[in-house]
Amino acid sequence: MKIGVPREIKNHEYRVGLTPESTAELVAHGHTVLVETGAGLGIGADDEAYRAAGAQIAPGAAEVFGEAAMIVKVKEPQAAECAMLRKGQLLYTYLHLAPDPDQTRALLASGATAIAYETVTSASGGLPLLKPMSQVAGRMSIQAGATALEKAHGGRGVLLGGVPGVAPGRVVVLGGGVVGFNAAQMAVGLGADVTILDRNPEVLERLATHFESRAKTAYSTRTRVAELIAEADLVIGAVLIPGAAAPQLVTRADLATMKQGAVLVDVAIDQGGCFETSRATTHAEPTYEIDGIVHYCVANMPGAVARTSTYALNNVTLPHALRMADLGWQEALRRDTHLRNGLNVWNGQITCEAVADALGYDLHSAEDALAA
Repeated sequence: MKIGVPREIKNHEYRVGLTPESTAELVAHGHTVLVETGAGLGIGADDEAYRAAGAQIAPGAAEVFGEAAMIVKVKEPQAAECAMLRKGQLLYTYLHLAPDPDQTRALLASGATAIAYETVTSASGGLPLLKPMSQVAGRMSIQAGATALEKAHGGRGVLLGGVPGVAPGRVVVLGGGVVGFNAAQMAVGLGADVTILDRNPEVLERLATHFESRAKTAYSTRTRVAELIAEADLVIGAVLIPGAAAPQLVTRADLATMKQGAVLVDVAIDQGGCFETSRATTHAEPTYEIDGIVHYCVANMPGAVARTSTYALNNVTLPHALRMADLGWQEALRRDTHLRNGLNVWNGQITCEAVADALGYDLHSAEDALAA
């Protein structure tokens, strides 16, 4: 199979779909890897590193999309990239379709087959291709929030860890999954006063056991969320419903109850955001202010630490890429029900229930795609 790796073109996105090491693995299996020139510069891998791994270098994205049977990316295809996709071509990347009707329409029109990292599952019920980026984003959320809290960046001027004689900042984490756990770890490490909310009693028990007295846990209700954010310096939105739009847990009216200069970091922005006032921002302009509350809603947070993120991502995406290249995507999905759950779009049809429900499309069975 010929596998294409285009350079990412989303604002300040420095990750790349395949590392030179992953490229070498695919080449060793007898496949051809076509990498757009400069695609790996954001992780410190130049064209020569890819040539040494056995890749061919393409002068532009048109050649990559035009020649490859499978496109391996990181972020969802931008409009110009969707226009280059073709019927029967395989796209393997993050998609986040539920809050993005424009991208969904473009993918359906292309006729391409699209497998989304974020809906591939595991035997334990997790999302293994989303997990490493959730770990990165969770840890970065505290780093980003701490910076946004500085007075020069519009925040309250609060140091999360405090100092002797001055209380630490209060951090509220909405959601105790991978993002929330990693955010809490970082906040606790800085010495902040941390509370984590979730609605799953087993998650709350696991968090309480892990953090002991270093962080508090609370069952998430509308009343409890409102009480805690009113006292918070930093609120992390870390909720996820796989494949679906994120629930909005903080409303515009809630902002009036918060401290002026408090910060909201919406890690769920890829799935539409969990704050009513959230809108996607970029690393170039990461924050904005509404009613005196600073919002940080960068939609590709892990792109800022591209080398760490790319290698962590490739650790989990490469095995599936190898199987799809070796067996063909249909046979690979037949053999692996968890990879099958990653199929979102096929032949102009939606094959992911959460996406179909969110955007009002008819749902078509993944099994139909495999039988074709």
